[in-house]
Amino acid sequence: MAGVVQISVKSNVDRIERSLDTFVRQQIPFATATALNALARQVQRAEVDNMRTTFRNPSPFTLRSVRMTAARKTNLEATVFVMDRAAGYLIPYEDGGVHKLPGPALFNPKDIDLNQYGQLGRGIMAKLRGRKDIFIGKVQTSHGPINGVWQRLEISRSGGVRRKRAGQGSLYDKDLGALKLLIRFGDALPVRQHLNFELRAYQIVNMGFRREFGRALGKAIASAR
Repeated sequence: MAGVVQISVKSNVDRIERSLDTFVRQQIPFATATALNALARQVQRAEVDNMRTTFRNPSPFTLRSVRMTAARKTNLEATVFVMDRAAGYLIPYEDGGVHKLPGPALFNPKDIDLNQYGQLGRGIMAKLRGRKDIFIGKVQTSHGPINGVWQRLEISRSGGVRRKRAGQGSLYDKDLGALKLLIRFGDALPVRQHLNFELRAYQIVNMGFRREFGRALGKAIASAR
């Protein structure tokens, strides 16, 4: 897993523990674990909500990538993390830099159905590669070379020849014939939005630990008696 934030509350617990009697101190591990889990769930919800407001229509996969593992009284550590696959493209939104992409950027799709999240559907590229009327690669144009997915207008999907001249928005290549650009491959662009994942987690833990710990300790003492 990746995208893990480490926050320690040990000093807070030690300070509280020194002021308590033996019976109450015995309840501290359980109360600490309960408080940590409550805070971890708050952090998890806050990070997901922040993605919803930072990104335009984020996919369910991205939102579900924020996970947590619970603390136990024998292991006083709760972890909020982002799954590896999503962390790979979310890290620049935390640390800065350019968009993390699994290869060339897919930029300016035309005549290609996008899903409701503005992304190419799964398997679209594989389907395009299998078509006889598709060329994927670099074509020299009057504006310089353009790398992308091109539709060969003079070739049908099944590979048959048809005469269809390049129209507006298309071009003619001496080897490939009339072409229409469907998807342009471009460079990754700098990230402009920031999630502040770590800062948000610190704020929630620092502001809420004493409240959650006090609530959990009170319940633990009441149930123990």
